[in-house]
Amino acid sequence: MKPEIALNLWKLLWQEYSTRVNYARTYQQMINAVGGTIANDHIAFRSLRLLVDSPQGQVNLGIDHLAQLAEALGYVADGEYTFAKTHLYARHYRHPQQEEFNLPKLFISELIVDELPTNIAQLISKTVSTIPHELTSPLTLLQEDADIKTIAKQLQQVFTRPWQTPQHSVVEEVNQVTQYGAWVLLHGYAVNHFTGYINRQNTPEYPDIDTTASGLAKLGVPMKSEIEGNVACGLRQTATQAVTEMVTVLDDNSGEEIQIPWTYAYYEIAQRYLVEIESGKQVLFDAFLGSNAQQLFEMTRLAK
Repeated sequence: MKPEIALNLWKLLWQEYSTRVNYARTYQQMINAVGGTIANDHIAFRSLRLLVDSPQGQVNLGIDHLAQLAEALGYVADGEYTFAKTHLYARHYRHPQQEEFNLPKLFISELIVDELPTNIAQLISKTVSTIPHELTSPLTLLQEDADIKTIAKQLQQVFTRPWQTPQHSVVEEVNQVTQYGAWVLLHGYAVNHFTGYINRQNTPEYPDIDTTASGLAKLGVPMKSEIEGNVACGLRQTATQAVTEMVTVLDDNSGEEIQIPWTYAYYEIAQRYLVEIESGKQVLFDAFLGSNAQQLFEMTRLAK
């Protein structure tokens, strides 16, 4: 039942994400048009390593917040990554039945708020402390007696912004120090990106990441200028530019909600390669490269 719940949940999140990120729909249409297959290599989420009070005691809003749900769905931690310069840490999760159910990996990162300047850490902490108590534990939404689709629909609400609307000045000030932090204040646990899996496209028109990225560019999709990684490392990745949305913030003078433009998400594509793990034995690389991830984190930087 757990893999089926996960499949339904990711489908719901894909529907919401692809409505907001039209580049993902363009990719889907491009591959479908030549009879190819759409599959997701991984889904990425962002979070804040930060403790807040709840009736159950202090809870962490970082990776652990989403990991407890991922683990309840059968996922297991399978790798970790540290990005010291940007105060980020990440972990990826893999489902034991990944191949059987075509389940994407999960790449969950967190901003280590305690490592930020005190004033910025306090601004972030004050903003997210407004999270409703019933949302501090995602597992409360897992109702074993409900049907699969109902459970998935209930879990979908975890992947939103659970705290109240942030102040405009707070978002701008945090953004000066950490664009990642400002993004999370605005979007919370919303999907940061889905990732088209080149290896599963099964179409001679787009046999690799190079032709796929070129095809998207020809359709007018603004692409990252480089493809990160290399064949020897086992993974190459690139992405579209992030879409810009109107987001809601609180006006500092009136206290009323106003709309400002901000980046939301991009669509990534990834190709995996065989790597040698011992003499004469090769396996498909199934993890992530920290250097690639660092470059892709920057895709949501707000253009000024």
